[in-house]
Amino acid sequence: MKGKTIFIIVVTVLLTIFLMDNSEAVDFNFIFVDDVPVSKLAVIGICILIGFILGFLAGRPRKTYSSYNDEIERDAIEEKPKSTLSDEDRDYIS
Repeated sequence: MKGKTIFIIVVTVLLTIFLMDNSEAVDFNFIFVDDVPVSKLAVIGICILIGFILGFLAGRPRKTYSSYNDEIERDAIEEKPKSTLSDEDRDYIS
């Protein structure tokens, strides 16, 4: 197994043990509601899930477009000849 796979398995096991150890209900105060009994397991699990989603969205590569890439694609489609030398330049070279 690769090191990355082993690391993911170990973190997942430790996280599962941590969540199962904190399963009792506690009172939480939300924005408009006071003293709602909620399982610590649910609160921690939701926070971890939101963290993974935000980390995935922040860490993925962005698609970037530039005029240079568009120009290369346009040239490939139009199949222009590669030489853009003028007749004077060709005479000078030869």
